[in-house]
Amino acid sequence: MAQTIFIDGAAGTTGLEIADRLAGRPEFALITLDDARRKDAAARREALNEADFAILCLPDAAAREAVALIDEGSKTRVIDASTAHRVASGWIFGFPEVVGRQVVAGAARVSNPGCYSTGFIALMTPLIRAGLLPEDWPYTVNAVSGYSGGGKALIERFEEDADIAWRGYALALGHKHVPEMQKKVGLVHPPVFSPAVIPAHRGMVVEVPLPLEAMRAAAEPAALRAELARFYADSPVVFAGECEDSELLLRRSREPSDRMELFVFADAEGQQARLVAVLDNLGKGASGAAVQSLNLMAGLPETAGLRL
Repeated sequence: MAQTIFIDGAAGTTGLEIADRLAGRPEFALITLDDARRKDAAARREALNEADFAILCLPDAAAREAVALIDEGSKTRVIDASTAHRVASGWIFGFPEVVGRQVVAGAARVSNPGCYSTGFIALMTPLIRAGLLPEDWPYTVNAVSGYSGGGKALIERFEEDADIAWRGYALALGHKHVPEMQKKVGLVHPPVFSPAVIPAHRGMVVEVPLPLEAMRAAAEPAALRAELARFYADSPVVFAGECEDSELLLRRSREPSDRMELFVFADAEGQQARLVAVLDNLGKGASGAAVQSLNLMAGLPETAGLRL
């Protein structure tokens, strides 16, 4: 018998991409509300409590409201794609490679990682856990993303104004992804995060520069590279490898992808390094991650429906 899913916020970018990954899969049956009922609290309550799985693709306040609409003792298991519960107690962080596949599989409440923080956490967690980088260093994160991560308003802005070449934001710091970056990696200090948006619909690059020569007890680049490869050796989604080209490119024609690639670049002397993650902000950075967690929670192959 098919397991039922209600996507609350199905009309948004993340919700649409999740539905696309679930299309044609007989293991699941979608519960849908028409346009007249999708914002009606009573209709949403009924759908949320009827579903085996609820996937929340909503602003933070609406996501909290949706959770409150689920009755105590309900069978419904939740995957929240918003920021609302990423560092909240009682919620499992939906990053199976980092928290453990069995942990996600058995969870009742899962919070999807943020797109930028997915790249940062993927790069940093293995190296901090292995003691190859210090947890008390003041790290910085530089990142660019396609405009689809900003929702309908930003998509319209970029598509209507072809003159925008680069958009830096969160200039007052305090970006909403920083708390999960710090907590999930286990850092003493919150990283200084510099995000930007480029005129491409999808795609993301997250970089952590490392002045290794100045860092206490930092390992050599080869050791960093080897640990990432070891940590993700059994992952069908995250790949740590070598880049044989002299450049990395994000193309406007990029096809949807749920994989993530990790790289360690360094100078010849090993005094400086750049940790780089390349991913699709709508794939492993959002919808693909939600479907990966859903598969595990439903007892299905981890990569079912993913584009790898």
